[in-house]
Amino acid sequence: MDLPKPGDMFDRTWEWAQLTRFVSDEQPGATLGVVSGRRRQGKTFLLEAMCEATGGFYYAATEAVPQAESLRQLGEAVGQHLGSPGTIRFADWGEAIDGLLSLGADRPVPVVLDEFPYLVRGARELPSVIQRALSPRRRERHESRARILLCGSSISFMGGLLMGTAPLRGRASLELIVPTFDFRAAREFWGLDNPRLAALVYFVLGGTPAYKTEFLRGAAPTRVEEFDDWVVDHVLNPASPLFREVRALLAEDPTLTDTGLYHTVLAAVAEGNHTRGAIASRIERKATDISHHLTVLADAGLLTVEPDAFRSNRSAYRITEPLVRFYHAIMRPYFAQFEQVRPGRTERLWAASQPRFRSAVAGPVFEHVCRTWAHDLAAEETLGGLAARVLSGVVHDGAARTQHEVDLVALDADGKLLSIGEVKWGDTLGLAHLERMEKIAALLEAGGRPPKVITLFSGAGFMPALKGAATRSGGRVQLVDLDRLYSGD
Repeated sequence: MDLPKPGDMFDRTWEWAQLTRFVSDEQPGATLGVVSGRRRQGKTFLLEAMCEATGGFYYAATEAVPQAESLRQLGEAVGQHLGSPGTIRFADWGEAIDGLLSLGADRPVPVVLDEFPYLVRGARELPSVIQRALSPRRRERHESRARILLCGSSISFMGGLLMGTAPLRGRASLELIVPTFDFRAAREFWGLDNPRLAALVYFVLGGTPAYKTEFLRGAAPTRVEEFDDWVVDHVLNPASPLFREVRALLAEDPTLTDTGLYHTVLAAVAEGNHTRGAIASRIERKATDISHHLTVLADAGLLTVEPDAFRSNRSAYRITEPLVRFYHAIMRPYFAQFEQVRPGRTERLWAASQPRFRSAVAGPVFEHVCRTWAHDLAAEETLGGLAARVLSGVVHDGAARTQHEVDLVALDADGKLLSIGEVKWGDTLGLAHLERMEKIAALLEAGGRPPKVITLFSGAGFMPALKGAATRSGGRVQLVDLDRLYSGD
């Protein structure tokens, strides 16, 4: 079945195609799919649109509702879907799941249980009930073509449904993760022609679509000169839903039980502490005391753990969501002052935060943007091959007894070094930056890992002498500015 994507749905072409293939499968037997992703990414919009297009059934669970009430609400929803004149009641979850299977008796039909973690919180046995209902030789499954979709925003919980010894392990034929928009898609979604303005907005809000459509109702700066006023009016404003969004994100995740300490850990990372030891030292804890918290934050999709490209025993923790980074670097230190609205105060606080915004927000997020470009968008001839992994790393200089940080390291599928890169958001790069990278390249060559290409990224441009050196290098030195990041390869 070829279902045209709704006209009001931006992007999500691939996700729509995967759902279409899953729900239109004509083969007999009910099937199971799992849809997850961080909040505000449009999962509900995607699933509701699919149900509208196919006449499917959609049910969103309610938080903190007892099991009996959940069953009653689900029965009412099924009755409304079927146009039943009477009330449908389910005695237990086994009966309820069989009732959902019966919705697919005549044709393939999507059956969506959104906010699935809420249901399991009140009925721990529910995954096992679904497992039994989907037993391969069970008559109710064989006679149904219901395409059951379990959806939730707790990434750790939803991922755990299909892992290890979990009851639903091996039962699902679809596992769809709905991601945030990358920096290019975010620019198009916001309708920003100026790449510098697009980057600045991305540094604050990332690629979460609901921040534009629901939270800000499309309010966006149209010129770089309007960016500061936009931040003051729409992000640092205590009347804006964005103002407390990061607190809500942590409070909504059932795996984050001690939100105060989790905020403290994220704040330490936002300050530039990337190793476990550095984070522990910053919050005055032992490294072993925060191991669990780092793992939980990573499982929740708020932190990522990236191995060092050159040292196998070292890894770096990075915040995945730009707004989370912005909150901890800019908002949290002055939260009480931002809450107490005074004429001109927010403008002064934002102006005073500019150095920290450049170093703790713009710089790290720009590095992420450049690594995304190198991994997903750069041509093979740009990096000297197809990048399978793009990391950062530290190169040891034994003779000088020092270490050199490398912002971008591109590796091929065999782990061979393709390119090393320097990333600067606010600096105009010149020959001194190239000389530094050439020195690092020589150290790597002496160690048997010569890079094919040196890549220099800048949000402020390049000096003429560096442009000339890049031209004479025959492609060995690549310069990537904002125009190339957003439009080139």
